Amino acid sequence: MKIFVASAWPYVNSVPHLGNLIGSILSADVFARYARLKYGRENVIFVSGSDEHGTPIEVEARKRKVEPKVLTDQAHNYDKKLFLDVWEISFDNYTRTESEVHKQFVREYLLGLQKYIKVEEDEIPYCENDKLFLPDRFVKGTCPYCGFEDARGDQCDNCGRLLTPKMLINPRCVLCGSTPIFKKTKHWFFDLSEFNDKIRDWIISSKTMPDNVKSVALSWVKEGLKPRSITRDNSWGIPSPFEGSEGKTIYVWFEALLGYISATIEYFKNNGQEEKWREFWFGDNVKSYYFIGKDNIPFHAVILPAMLMASDKGYVLPTVIGATEYLMYEGQKFSKSRRVGVWIDEAPELFDVEYWRFILIRLRPEEKDTNFTWREALRIINTELNDDIGNYANRVLTMLKRYFDGVIPSPKEELYNDEDKRFIEEIMEAPVRMGELMELSKLKAASEEILKLARDGNAYLNSRAPWNLIKKNKDEAGNVLYITTNSLRTLAIMLYPIMPTHANNLFTQLGLGKIEDEKWDSAGEFLLKPGHKIGDVKILFNKIDLKVEDVEKKLEEIRKKLEKMRPELLR
Repeated sequence: MKIFVASAWPYVNSVPHLGNLIGSILSADVFARYARLKYGRENVIFVSGSDEHGTPIEVEARKRKVEPKVLTDQAHNYDKKLFLDVWEISFDNYTRTESEVHKQFVREYLLGLQKYIKVEEDEIPYCENDKLFLPDRFVKGTCPYCGFEDARGDQCDNCGRLLTPKMLINPRCVLCGSTPIFKKTKHWFFDLSEFNDKIRDWIISSKTMPDNVKSVALSWVKEGLKPRSITRDNSWGIPSPFEGSEGKTIYVWFEALLGYISATIEYFKNNGQEEKWREFWFGDNVKSYYFIGKDNIPFHAVILPAMLMASDKGYVLPTVIGATEYLMYEGQKFSKSRRVGVWIDEAPELFDVEYWRFILIRLRPEEKDTNFTWREALRIINTELNDDIGNYANRVLTMLKRYFDGVIPSPKEELYNDEDKRFIEEIMEAPVRMGELMELSKLKAASEEILKLARDGNAYLNSRAPWNLIKKNKDEAGNVLYITTNSLRTLAIMLYPIMPTHANNLFTQLGLGKIEDEKWDSAGEFLLKPGHKIGDVKILFNKIDLKVEDVEKKLEEIRKKLEKMRPELLR
């Protein structure tokens, strides 16, 4: 089985915030790390890249009187370093839309869709103040369906209805707030209407697609899919390949979606295996997983599959589109201009980055918008990480050192009681349940299995009390520590996708090698055998002894420092 994993491409006009991170890149990384253990490293590829074309960058470059690529080079390099070196994101290829492989592939791919492309005159919003044509998302106004006053020109975030800028009541330019005029211009359209029935049948028949993705996709289909403009009247982007379309560029969303394929091609090309990319895009032996925020559902659940269908080459359609709802910050939307939220270069200055990885997975908004609060973040670190998981590991390993000199005792199965048998069964079943949830992109729900095992382990330890058993029956005490030490191996493997460094630290304490060399399906097996000696025992996690107001004050200090250090585009 080949597993393709992708996260939505972050747009490089600002540093991503925590909501961006959990909505795509971190979620994809956690799944990719799980998939490598489950299916084998060689059978998994994980890609993404910087989305750097389009109007926002062009406008910013114009203001600063530099070429757009000067700005996007800075931003791409800064974000890439954060993802790879700080946040431990295990991309196989983190590329960019300025990649020559990407630009060439997009042009060739779109030329292959000619029978679904038509040319029409369209009236496009034009800002006379900024002197440029405005993409759909650069026009905001009141939704004609629900009255939401901050609807975008392509979709209303409140009711989810598909819109066009012309449909908005009181439209305004998001750059300057002025009312745009509508000017006629010729554009090339991808005829989505040809795929209305195919998209509906595909999404209905899927047994793995999350309900929120199905709901949005089917609402689009119910409205009736319409041709979507594939070209734009701006200069910063991939030049349109269609005859007669000189001076136009490809709409960033169409090209970014094709970036999933081009990033795969680029990875194998750079590794001297130019045809191997096909193994991850064609055939019945492929599963593909996309991790995105809910505002990107229409593009991944409608436009992407339609483009793949249109090629007639048999590209594999998405297996799972894991779309999160919004992560709020203390009851508000993240906003750079209003200084509301935490950005991914700020967070690691406050806490260990793997604490953040765990916090964000525990708060992952899988079913509804979820509120990040400092109080809850501190609770997760101090209670779930330190008390539930860390304390359990330390108790078990400390007692094994004290009572058995750190050597795994031989189990006496004839002495197992019902509690022993129940916990053994829990150890065997926990990674199976977690894996099933991971396969459905339910990462927060999957993390509950880690906590359940740790909490059940603590309860089992309290009930069996090996510190008392050792005085009466050393064999029974040995059974308890044999079972619980093996449960720590299980716990470490389950924790690895979220906290790879700390999980490997626990493996080292167990006297084992690297988790990357393990198989997920072995997680529930009792592979710590009698006679095995564990390593040095250390504290796995530390409590954060700060009050909420202390954290907020520290964040403000960090923010002031980083604002001077960020690349010019991102300040």
